[in-house]
Amino acid sequence: MFLLREDMPTLLTQIAPQRSTQYAALADALAPYELRLSAIGGLIADIQPARFGGQDYLRLELTSMPDGQQLRELGALAMVSAFFELRERLGEMDGPWLKPLDTGFTPAFSTDMVMARRYRGKTNELFTRFMLNVARHSSAFAAEPWSMLRVLDPLAGGGTTLFSALVLGAHVAGVEKSAQDVHTTAAFIQQYAREERIPCRIKEERLKKVGRRWWFEFGKDDPRRCLLALGDTLHSAELLAGFKKPHLVVGDLPYGIQHRGEWERLLQQALPIWAALLLPGGAMALAWDATRLAREEMVRLAQSVLPASCSVLNTPPYDALAHRVDRVIKRRDVLVVVSSTASTSSPSVLIS
Repeated sequence: MFLLREDMPTLLTQIAPQRSTQYAALADALAPYELRLSAIGGLIADIQPARFGGQDYLRLELTSMPDGQQLRELGALAMVSAFFELRERLGEMDGPWLKPLDTGFTPAFSTDMVMARRYRGKTNELFTRFMLNVARHSSAFAAEPWSMLRVLDPLAGGGTTLFSALVLGAHVAGVEKSAQDVHTTAAFIQQYAREERIPCRIKEERLKKVGRRWWFEFGKDDPRRCLLALGDTLHSAELLAGFKKPHLVVGDLPYGIQHRGEWERLLQQALPIWAALLLPGGAMALAWDATRLAREEMVRLAQSVLPASCSVLNTPPYDALAHRVDRVIKRRDVLVVVSSTASTSSPSVLIS
């Protein structure tokens, strides 16, 4: 057992506020794991729930105070919000006293970009950011700023992962086979950029036999790139031609699949393709309905089709990310896969 010292710094953090009790339970369940996998994970000696002034917190006992960069990383977390340094005494006055900490995190774009886009079946925005954080901190690029990273969502839907990653500062690409989803997402991007007066350059392309795609560039200085492709995810390499290989692949697997055979066919065909797109050292985080496919079955299936250069992370805390979503999805889980950092002869730019 780790013995806590009296001189250890103590932080309190609030669970991120949610629109409903359903999502509040989600944040409660996942916040400790996101913290363990964050930039301060190595500093955490203990995490316990705590209550001060009628408010619920997580109490973090640390081996040392986070530095400036680590504090900025905390500001990008999804399942927790405000941070405070806890003092039991202040001079001669008994506490507890809470000193607010300014993380210094500044999003690349307003979080309204994520919140404003509404569509049926949309994944909770904070859960999407949680998956992005887990993927990044599981990869060999955990120390790289978001502005240096590229993110791919191979099942982009209405674009929640793309917008969440853009807000963090990454370059993004998404592949989606639903023409309605792609066209409404492209229209939303243009409308949002116009309303928020964000410089946005647009280029539309038709790709022979595989689909269409739209390139968006946001901002003037060091613009963020967004590639939105209409087509089958099995043709991702061709659809993403010219987009540099992603550091992270993050996606929410479809929940409408009813039969095990459909799951197996999708994963057997798509997982090797997505893994091949990753840069060496990259990571993949995929959420799925574990009420239909148990974790042990998902892990076994993934291990059977992934290349030898990829490994499924199935030790704590990765094996404890399952949580309830609603009455239909009683158990959603997250699969995290990492690619070996060994050098390969693959080009850094995807080519058809």
